[in-house]
Amino acid sequence: MNAKIIDGKAFAATVRDRVAGTVERLKAEAGITPGLAVVLVGEDPASEVYVRSKGKATLEAGMNSYEHKLDAHTPEPELLALIARLNADPAVHGILVQLPLPPHLDPDVVINAIDPAKDVDGFHISNVGLLGTGQTSMVPCTPLGCLLMLREHHGSLSGLNAVIVGRSNIVGKPMAQLLLGDSCTVTIAHSRTRNLAEICRNADILVAAVGRPEMIPGDWVKPGATVIDVGINRIPHPRDEGKTRLVGDVDFDSAAAVAGAVTPVPGGVGPMTIACLLANTVTACSRAHGLPEPQGLTS
Repeated sequence: MNAKIIDGKAFAATVRDRVAGTVERLKAEAGITPGLAVVLVGEDPASEVYVRSKGKATLEAGMNSYEHKLDAHTPEPELLALIARLNADPAVHGILVQLPLPPHLDPDVVINAIDPAKDVDGFHISNVGLLGTGQTSMVPCTPLGCLLMLREHHGSLSGLNAVIVGRSNIVGKPMAQLLLGDSCTVTIAHSRTRNLAEICRNADILVAAVGRPEMIPGDWVKPGATVIDVGINRIPHPRDEGKTRLVGDVDFDSAAAVAGAVTPVPGGVGPMTIACLLANTVTACSRAHGLPEPQGLTS
């Protein structure tokens, strides 16, 4: 293994410390405590774990945490009414509706009901448009985490060739916009791209977010490239029958033999997502009160 391992867990701890320091200053200098409201509809076990983790991290950063747990059969008008109340609540600076929602609820309607200024997931159509046109927006947490790690590793990203494998609205597309904003030359590829291996080999920065276990082998990686693996896939364990293990969209061992730097799975991009949710909440709070945005926490 030649590649430097980009430790997302350690860097996420650094981001959380920055958030906590900003929260402390907001309290001391402006008498403001940032507040994050998380809405969970139903009893999806994975979602419940995520919500607990987000609430714990919010409190640890010194912010207020507001959790709203609704029955799985909650009518859409009732959910929209809750969002309207949170939009109007000055103590709430960030609103997150945990996905996926039960089938009877339209996620687009629900997400677009959130005040864009409080949309800390960055999924509202207004934030998508603002990001796409290079204006101030709320940025999706996972791409923001990737960007912060890349800046930390490279310093300037200007002029680098970036290839993103994956075209989702949550990761691929916003990741492309963020890298363009940092003056990279960006290619969006996907599972149906012709000559995908050749395109990947041209990347100084290769972001894998396609959702296919170990799809990208080491011989698709340019020597010395930085590989950011966003994928989280559970596959059968090769040695322990009946057990599973987590892998990314990149074949880690073969990629690490070629790349200059690579994120592991787990322990890479994943920890940065919650850290950037906290960062977005502090950013939203600062903007709401006309205060300077925190340094090192935004795009």
